[in-house]
Amino acid sequence: MTNKEKALALIGTFESGDTKAARELLAEGYIQHNLAYGTGRDAFIGSVEYLASAPVKTTVENIRAFEDGDKVFLQTVYNFAGAGKQVAFDIFRFDENGKIAEHWDNLAVFAAPNPSNHTQIDGYMAVEDLDKTEENRELVRNFLIDVMQGKHPEKTASYFYGDRYIQHNISIADGLSGLGTALTELSKQGIQMIYNTTHQVLAEGNFVLGVSEGTFGGVPTSYYDLWRVENGKIAEHWDVMETIADQSTWKNSNGKF
Repeated sequence: MTNKEKALALIGTFESGDTKAARELLAEGYIQHNLAYGTGRDAFIGSVEYLASAPVKTTVENIRAFEDGDKVFLQTVYNFAGAGKQVAFDIFRFDENGKIAEHWDNLAVFAAPNPSNHTQIDGYMAVEDLDKTEENRELVRNFLIDVMQGKHPEKTASYFYGDRYIQHNISIADGLSGLGTALTELSKQGIQMIYNTTHQVLAEGNFVLGVSEGTFGGVPTSYYDLWRVENGKIAEHWDVMETIADQSTWKNSNGKF
């Protein structure tokens, strides 16, 4: 199995309840960064067992899967034990033995289509331009610094082809104009969306995932942003924002990032 196949098999155990498969895929010292769960292989297997015993079956629908070095990153729709659909980005790190050794994620409630009638998961699917992976990674890394962290906002327009920008954020319409309108409305409400630090920038071909930390309306927030790059410009965007839980509620001490 490839690492991508292993990651997909692991999330599939939430649906199948196959604890044996989960145990074979995970490293014993598995590190968990989802703050709602304990760390270690046994804690993950306990979650699989719990879901298998629930009266409503868990469903898992992977939408997109990518591989970057020793990491695999996934975009997936979960419905854990009938609690309602959630959109998630998962990142899995593999150790030298091919076992899944570490996991990060962001989850949000599956929402209605946005003002441009796009959902959180539809849009372009094909992984292309593998020879441009590093070029596209660098483009997004710079975009996160210049635009999202606000270091050089005057460069914003240079990252796009005019107003051609497909947006999957649940509240924002297509184009730079849509982004500008949304930020203006937030400002009127006294809400700021701030990116302070980018922790990971993962890429495969024309798709790049940024993992960032900041605040939304003053509340500590984890931002997972997936961008599609086309001919050196940002063409499409998906995201999941998640409030970072208060440390007093954490089930592990590994931190969100």
